[in-house]
Parts: sequence; C-alpha cells; structure tokens
Amino acid sequence: MSWMATERFGARTAPGGLAIVQELVNTHGVPRYGADLLAGHATAQQWLRAAAGQWAQDHGLEPPELSLSATDLDALRELRTVVREMLAIPPDERSTGPFHATGALPRAQVRLVSDERGRVAMVPVGTGASWLASAVWSQILLAQHDGAWSHVKLCRGPRCRTAFYDASRNGSAVWHNVRTCGNLANLRASRARRKDANQDPRQSP
Repeated sequence: MSWMATERFGARTAPGGLAIVQELVNTHGVPRYGADLLAGHATAQQWLRAAAGQWAQDHGLEPPELSLSATDLDALRELRTVVREMLAIPPDERSTGPFHATGALPRAQVRLVSDERGRVAMVPVGTGASWLASAVWSQILLAQHDGAWSHVKLCRGPRCRTAFYDASRNGSAVWHNVRTCGNLANLRASRARRKDANQDPRQSP
C-alpha cells in the first residue's frame, strides 16, 4: 500500500491519517507528473482502494472493501474541489475560532469506538465515496484541533497546486518540492531580472 497520488509529486506526506486528505487533493493531473486519477472509473477505483488500504494500515485496521458506484465518481471530484478550496486559504487566514452551527452543511458520518483502555477513535463508515468523505472530514476535524491543519498547504506554483505538508519550524514553506517548482520559480525570476537589466532605458515607457 502507498499514498500513490502524493508520491508521484515527491511531496512531503502529512503524518498519520491526515495524509488521506492530502492524497485526495493530489489526485489532480499535472502534465509533468501524471494524469488526473479521478478522470475515469477504473483509475479512481484503483486509487480509492490503495488510499483506503494505506489509511487502514496506518490505523492498525483491516482495509475496507470499497467499490465505486456510477454516481461516486462525481462525488469524489466534488469532495476534492471542496477540500482544495479550503487549502487554498492561507494558513494564517483560516478560521480557528469556535464552531458555529449556523449555515452548517452535512458532510459525513463516522462511528465512534473505544478500546480496552478507554481511548476513543473515529472510524469511517459507508462505501465508496461516502467512506472516503467520512475519513477525510474526520481527519480534517482532528487536524483542526491539534494544529496540524495549518501545515497542510497547496504549492505556490500556479500550474502545480500540489498539496504538501509543511514541516518547517516557522511554517514558511511555499513549494511542494523545492527542487522542482522552487527551482523553476527562481529560474523565471532570474530571467525576468536579466531582461529588465538588459532593457534599453530609451525604450522604457
């Protein structure tokens, strides 16, 4: 099992179960990395089973048997869009105050379980897209409460926007991979500076 969508980008993976949130966003297609994994039923089914299996493995659970219905593909894409829009908000602008029920939207259901030591956990319920929604929203909830949510970001590259986990001490990382998107941005900036320096002052407006 693996986080197949995130690994192809070479992005830092979020710790624990939070990685499934990042993994969903990273199913998007970027030409130099790969196609959209939710573009068709077969690839989406393969991805979902791998992601659910990795999540279950990380939690010490048996992998769920999941299959996508005819309507699940649209539901997965819609969920990806919603989560991507949440991550597009800069971490320092994301709401951190108390939850307000006014205007609340129903997202998913989970099952609460406890072990012999009284520790409580949330277990996703449902099949196909509903199972994934349950896993994704429960992990977002946990991440918002323990502070990890502010470390999940989208790459600054306008043609990339890959989700990555910022593990830097000051939370200043902006590229999912400095050697790829970071170097490309620096190269473009360097070329722009050289162009400005070589411009004939008489041609300036």
